[in-house]
Amino acid sequence: MTNFSGQTAFITGGSRGIGRGIAERLVHDGAKVAIIDINEEALAEAREHFAGQDVLAINANVTNREEVENAMKEAYDAYGSIDILVNNAGVIRDNMLFKMTEDDWKTVMDVHLNGSFNAASVAQTYMVEQKYGRIINLSSTSALGNRGQANYSTAKAGLQGFTKTLAIELGKFGITANSIAPGFIETDMTKATAERLNIPFEKLVEASVSQIPVARSGRPEDIANAVAFFADERSSFVSGQVIYVAGGPKA
Repeated sequence: MTNFSGQTAFITGGSRGIGRGIAERLVHDGAKVAIIDINEEALAEAREHFAGQDVLAINANVTNREEVENAMKEAYDAYGSIDILVNNAGVIRDNMLFKMTEDDWKTVMDVHLNGSFNAASVAQTYMVEQKYGRIINLSSTSALGNRGQANYSTAKAGLQGFTKTLAIELGKFGITANSIAPGFIETDMTKATAERLNIPFEKLVEASVSQIPVARSGRPEDIANAVAFFADERSSFVSGQVIYVAGGPKA
């Protein structure tokens, strides 16, 4: 069992879906958690969900460096450290390349890549000082290529390179960096994919499960389990890795 007592986790896009599942797991295992999101309605729901627990829900945009700095300082002032960073915030603007707009491309790059850069570069200042840290970036099986997701696939592949570089640069400070590439996980984002394809979500789940060796779709807690492994103090010799949590050997 993992034990994060005395540690603080900072999760971007943590108010729902995979992010909230990660927050739930880390809180359950003793961590104090700060989540940031730009969706105030989702944040309000998260505050209610985590009422009475050591969870800060802060409105901040990962693409705005100053907002990230202020949110992380608020978490540090409240809890005394920044030990775990989970870069989870993401958006999709799916379309075939010939239909994809420049804004579709830039928005996805900005949130996934610039947002992760902002959070990691701010977090490392705390982690280097305390000579300890865990940085976990959420990639995707789409990093290997996915029809209608030229922007998303590129961003998620970029996060894998980002992860490996952070591992090289920050390892000597007691900081590890790893990446998780989820397969099909039932979330609002995959529901949006079903809407784009103009099919019922249940049909998308059924089609996806037919290709997954373990014969079920993924859940946020499946990703949270991988986060807990990477975040564990005992995982200090695991860095620069990408683990595909996809129910089988093929993404």
